[in-house]
Amino acid sequence: MDSSVKQRLYEFCKSFIENRLMRINSNIDSLQEALTSETKSSAGDKHETGRAMIQLEREKLGNQLAEAQLLQELFKKIPLQSSSSQVGLGSLVLTDQQNYYMGISAGELKLEGVSYYAIAPNTPIGKLLLGKAVGDMVVFNSRKIVIRQIE
Repeated sequence: MDSSVKQRLYEFCKSFIENRLMRINSNIDSLQEALTSETKSSAGDKHETGRAMIQLEREKLGNQLAEAQLLQELFKKIPLQSSSSQVGLGSLVLTDQQNYYMGISAGELKLEGVSYYAIAPNTPIGKLLLGKAVGDMVVFNSRKIVIRQIE
């Protein structure tokens, strides 16, 4: 297996975070516009309720933005070139069941008909794989998973 697969998985995770940040910022901008138009229009209790709901939504988006920014900071720490005999951050782990990229939880990416799952080290399967070596076995959801290769 060549390093281009690992590079593409890294780029997949990077664009996952960038898209998430763009989507959240776009929603925040939309809410800001709604808040501005809400201020210009109606008055009374209905007006106050509308503003309060927009403020609550803005708070939620603010929290999501903070999480996404934290995720981006953590992602920056993932080494693109890692060569270790043990599973760690940035490792591509090939098993007899699935293939995993240890980075962030970004879902599945199919490359040339092969599925790879971008997972974070703090996920249940990530915790099991972390620190393991080729030939080690872990049990996840009553299934035995054998590590065949680490890149």
